Amino acid sequence: MLYPTLSYASPQEAGFNPNKLALVDEQINSDVQQGFPGAGIIIVKDSKIIKQSVYGYKRKYDDNGKLLSGFDPMDVDTIFDLASNSKMYATNYAFMHLVFQHKIDLHQPIHAYIPQYTGYAAGGQCRSDRKVIDLLNHQAGYAPDPQFYNPSVISPDLYSQNRDNTEYLINTTLSFESPLGAAPVYSDVDFILLGMIIERVTQQSLDQYVADIFYKPLGLKHTGYNLLQRGFIKDDFAATEINGNTRGFTVSFPQVRTGVIQGEVHDEKAFYSMGGVAGHAGLFSNLSDMAVLSQIMLNKGEYAGLRFWDEEVASQFTAPNPLDNSYGLGWRRAGKLQARTLAWFSPYASESAVGHTGWIGTVTVIDPKYNLAIILLTNKKHSPCIDGIFEGDSYATGQYTKIISLVYEALLVL
Repeated sequence: MLYPTLSYASPQEAGFNPNKLALVDEQINSDVQQGFPGAGIIIVKDSKIIKQSVYGYKRKYDDNGKLLSGFDPMDVDTIFDLASNSKMYATNYAFMHLVFQHKIDLHQPIHAYIPQYTGYAAGGQCRSDRKVIDLLNHQAGYAPDPQFYNPSVISPDLYSQNRDNTEYLINTTLSFESPLGAAPVYSDVDFILLGMIIERVTQQSLDQYVADIFYKPLGLKHTGYNLLQRGFIKDDFAATEINGNTRGFTVSFPQVRTGVIQGEVHDEKAFYSMGGVAGHAGLFSNLSDMAVLSQIMLNKGEYAGLRFWDEEVASQFTAPNPLDNSYGLGWRRAGKLQARTLAWFSPYASESAVGHTGWIGTVTVIDPKYNLAIILLTNKKHSPCIDGIFEGDSYATGQYTKIISLVYEALLVL
């Protein structure tokens, strides 16, 4: 069966109440008027793009942290740092494809693909016991965010601002925080390792592999890693943190950026320790490209005659983890409403909805029950950071739930 490619339709044609859908614009515009930096949203229903809108500004501050005399407005082609959405639209997609091709067995030990990944870590836990599926389940036991790049918070034997060295440390030195098989604990390290496995299996860098398999064949010209090295300029991107990675000059480490980040990956591990290309972060994209990527999931692995995986693989990756139904393999899940832990799915997402967020301000919800995808991209961290708290996080747009809920309410006419 050939699934349709995307086309356009009015909200009414797709079953939305336009008056209720207008509340999305009202809420985001209100947030922008009160200081929220900027956002873009694209909604896909039944393979039709029914809304594609942008709000606010790509950039509001100069490199000295002062407001610009004129803000740079957001446009529909603006490219966003996807942050942890990279885990899905690069690493997870690559894994789903490689599993479909029988090139990766999720139940093999990690060292079957990375021979260096052996030996015992501190506490007596053995790396050789870890399987690929443990990484996808976030059950390998790693801490959420080891800051390899910052010698003031990580042990000297783990400090690294070099990609090869970082990989070596993960494979040989980094210890575990919890036992193998315990309840899932979300960790970037899991996906850094998954990215490394992809590179070993394909004999290509992660960025080149996903570009060759997905982005280029699909004609996605605004999606990829390190796009400033690929012909784009800073003005093409939504800016992120105002004072580099300093959190308002409260954080310092060697080589820390201090000016506005625009077009470079914000994530510190990806930028400083992995050269901008990592399994957990580093991917950039825009609204229209993200609509295509989300439609692949709704099409059960196919788009424009290209088959990336089948329904069996899709079901395998989106099935609930028995210890926490908010986890699939890599994907986050809405799960049962009475046990729903991820508010950003809203109370209206079906139990089968999957998606992910990105710390920098991105969220996607893909709901097969309604044949619906909602992609909200923001640059909410391009806002003042006081006492470690970004102003952009305080707005409804930056918290996602209300915006996602308003979309569902317009569809379900609640």
